[in-house]
Amino acid sequence: MIPVILNLAVALGIGLLIGVERERRKGEGPSRSSAGIRTFTIASLAGAASFVVGGTALLASAIVAVTLFSAAGYWLGHGDDPGLTTELALVLTTILGGLSIQQPALASGLAVTVAVVLTVRSPLHRFVRSVLTEEELQDALIFAGATLIVLPLVPDRSTGPYGALNLHSIWILVILIMAIGGAGYIAVRTVGARFGLPIAGFASGFISSAATIGAMGARAARTREVLEAAAAGAVLSTVATIVQMAIVLGVVSLATLRTLLLPLGCAGAAAVAYGALFTIRAFQQRADVDRQGGRAFSLTTALGFASTLAIILIASAALREWLGETGVILATALAGFVDTHAAAISAASLVATGKLHAPDAVVPILAGLSTNTISKIVFAVAGGSSFALRVIPGLIIVVLAAWAGALFLLVRS
Repeated sequence: MIPVILNLAVALGIGLLIGVERERRKGEGPSRSSAGIRTFTIASLAGAASFVVGGTALLASAIVAVTLFSAAGYWLGHGDDPGLTTELALVLTTILGGLSIQQPALASGLAVTVAVVLTVRSPLHRFVRSVLTEEELQDALIFAGATLIVLPLVPDRSTGPYGALNLHSIWILVILIMAIGGAGYIAVRTVGARFGLPIAGFASGFISSAATIGAMGARAARTREVLEAAAAGAVLSTVATIVQMAIVLGVVSLATLRTLLLPLGCAGAAAVAYGALFTIRAFQQRADVDRQGGRAFSLTTALGFASTLAIILIASAALREWLGETGVILATALAGFVDTHAAAISAASLVATGKLHAPDAVVPILAGLSTNTISKIVFAVAGGSSFALRVIPGLIIVVLAAWAGALFLLVRS
């Protein structure tokens, strides 16, 4: 009995929550809406009580009845607003009331979501009508189609020459590049290019530094005025790479992390210093010239980067096929073309299982970091010569700093 009472209390709360919001929008006089706080509360309790008494069948009857009453109220109303928001919300409130008996947490969460959507009506309308551009809407639809329609249809298996290609993983990279480009675009429109691109670059680097460099290069090629900010975002993504590598090494093998602490520290310091240089230069720009609307990302650019990755994968598989497995160094170096963290994890796993000593993992992991830098350089070149001349020296400096730290360890030992 007590659980039922608690569930009925949830239904009461759902009705009150949505009803309070609708009461504030109800209006006054003969043109006011036909449903307010009392109607919504009763509708939610009706849905809950009908399910308790008669199960799904009676709940369905209650929903039909509320739908008919809502339709009658809509057609008999004399308001100037032809919207169906209140009527649909009333029907949904009845459904949520019935759902609260079976899954109260889900019902209450949906109720909060409905209340939020109803509350932000004015800002939402203003955003869609005045802020969102036609190009941005098209980009959102392209991204949704690529994620929700194309991705589930792409086969998730090895194919192509040497079985090197997984089209599902490659398409995820396409989506990732579009998402990073969109995140950078939103950041630019929110706080301007001077601040938005460096912030977006650092944050996106935890997902994929190579993809971030590609997305930043595409933006720099499209809008030359944000070149410094895009370069800052690209280099700062490498900082995220070093931080993430330290984290994954610590999780897989603390001994490997301790051994690589100095090389990673040197690489991180170099990346921070070089990224800070372009961040300062971006902050010194006189104005944010890229805050106006435009395209959030370029699908053509994303497909180009995916094609480049496919070529790298095939070349790596061909080298493996021709040269054979010549040791951990070659394997991790080849894996580094695609993902430096995967290469580091594979070597650290050997240390964790006792198949490799921690000092012996330094060279394989840094080899993976170096080959991954080659992939980043390829993506940077695609952003144009000006972008590449700013980013590539930083990438090389970061790798050299890591090897310098490793050489210091070797000399000291």
